[in-house]
Amino acid sequence: MRKKEMVCDCSAVHEDCLMRVKEEIVSEEELARVGKLYKIFGDSTRLLILAALNCREMCVCDLAVLLNMTKSAVSHQLKVLRNNKLVKFSKKGKHSYYSLADEHVKSILNIALEHINE
Repeated sequence: MRKKEMVCDCSAVHEDCLMRVKEEIVSEEELARVGKLYKIFGDSTRLLILAALNCREMCVCDLAVLLNMTKSAVSHQLKVLRNNKLVKFSKKGKHSYYSLADEHVKSILNIALEHINE
């Protein structure tokens, strides 16, 4: 037997509720930017890079070894992450070290992990 779907049977429109939501809801432009952000997080390679950088800052060479990828492929993913303000880098001699851009990125990762492990 199929579960009964939860459907609103009433035909009344709750104007007060609609007005409040229209005042409070984020803009479509902001939602599009959120969608773009989650699309970036939707790639498993980029997620693995972010998870590694959540542990410590790393150079491209070390990330390439960790992910079993070429430095070029890792650099490409880092560029995507950097362009979307999810990672930053600093030069130390000949090496560029990457880290998470800020605490927000760390929080997004940690909250997502906490949620899936509930």
